[in-house]
Amino acid sequence: MDLLDAGSPREVIEKVAKHLDCSPTSREVAEYFDKNDKLRHLRQEFLFPKVAQLPTSDLSLVGGSEDCIYFVGNSLGLQPKNVKKYIDEELKKWATIGAHGHVMGSRPWAWAENDLEDLMAKVVGAKPEEVALMNGLTVNLHLLLLAFYQPIATRHKILLEDKAFPSDHYAVESQIRLRGFDPSTSMLFVKPRPGEDTLRTEDIVSTIEREGHSIAVVMLSGVQYYTGQLFNMEVITKAGQNQGCYVGFDCAHAVGNADLRLHDWGVDFACWCTYKYVNSGAGGLAGAFIHEKHVDRVKPALMCGTSVSTEMDLQPGVNGYRLSNQPVLLVCPLQASLEIFNQTTMKDLRKKSILLTGYLEHLLKHYYSKKASDPHKPCVHIITPSNPAERGCQLSLSFSLPIRAVFKELEKRGVAVKSALTNLLFSVFEDAALVL
Repeated sequence: MDLLDAGSPREVIEKVAKHLDCSPTSREVAEYFDKNDKLRHLRQEFLFPKVAQLPTSDLSLVGGSEDCIYFVGNSLGLQPKNVKKYIDEELKKWATIGAHGHVMGSRPWAWAENDLEDLMAKVVGAKPEEVALMNGLTVNLHLLLLAFYQPIATRHKILLEDKAFPSDHYAVESQIRLRGFDPSTSMLFVKPRPGEDTLRTEDIVSTIEREGHSIAVVMLSGVQYYTGQLFNMEVITKAGQNQGCYVGFDCAHAVGNADLRLHDWGVDFACWCTYKYVNSGAGGLAGAFIHEKHVDRVKPALMCGTSVSTEMDLQPGVNGYRLSNQPVLLVCPLQASLEIFNQTTMKDLRKKSILLTGYLEHLLKHYYSKKASDPHKPCVHIITPSNPAERGCQLSLSFSLPIRAVFKELEKRGVAVKSALTNLLFSVFEDAALVL
């Protein structure tokens, strides 16, 4: 029997510890997990910064030659090793054949992203014709809302979670203003119950059922960026559609993280960036999804074409939302990453993720749980749901000590945790959390 298939993360940890005749917190357990990890070879496909390369490392505390501990993939993924090779190929093509590169080579610039849609569709659980790779995340969100948000006097609200990612909040607010409505009455927020950190699915559903007659669009995250909560997209989609609402998701923190089934769940539309868990680099090419059922129902509000003809021959479905061909230098990193994803499946990645995240949770609870017998001991509160089905690979932590000091000490030891997002958390949330 494979011990890594022995049940919940806690059960696996305990069975492996028993098999090794050691403590569940022993290093031997971690080494066993690494040795028996069927996906461990994929680590070699990425470039890890060395500890000495990180500007915040203190080499008097930690050796500089080791790979850093990279806990910031939810902000910017690591670089796949083939990125430079693919970019260099396109630069050479530009230098040697010029404009002929638009239609020649392994990545014709005029349609280079098209060859990646099959790979991207596998990651998000969609049909290839339901996926387009284009623009940036917020641009795609605007394009989708322009098409799906058609408010009328009696149905004009957009439902989103409280403390949604700020760019989503701004996009929704601006779309409401653009249609002549007032965000103070047209933005509907669903909040956690008093004393709770995350949303309950039943509270989201009950809000939809109570307010559904006035909601035009339900627009939530797939994974909530601050808490790490993975929403039950299938249940939420059905609840919204039963009330006559369109249902869409910002999957920025879900794609490449959760095992998505956008087509099977009947989600109306979705969008995502690819520079986080999909490792396409800063400003990487974003994605959009529109379910095939809307091919003849919902049309883009903005159109563009690459033909010299003035008669529009609009491509069906999400492909009709393209505003131009995409920058080939952004296609290259995404290709390098999606080829790695194609060496496995989201099901297998998710299986590893559940164990790895559960193992970290187990260690945090063992060493840093609050104890009545020692009230002055530093402790950690995990904001993220403990149920693996309700989270991705992120754990958001609240500390009993000043969080800036925790960040600084981690960074000194070659742990990559800080990003621009961290500064945002400090400024937006009074009780900021460390995100791992």
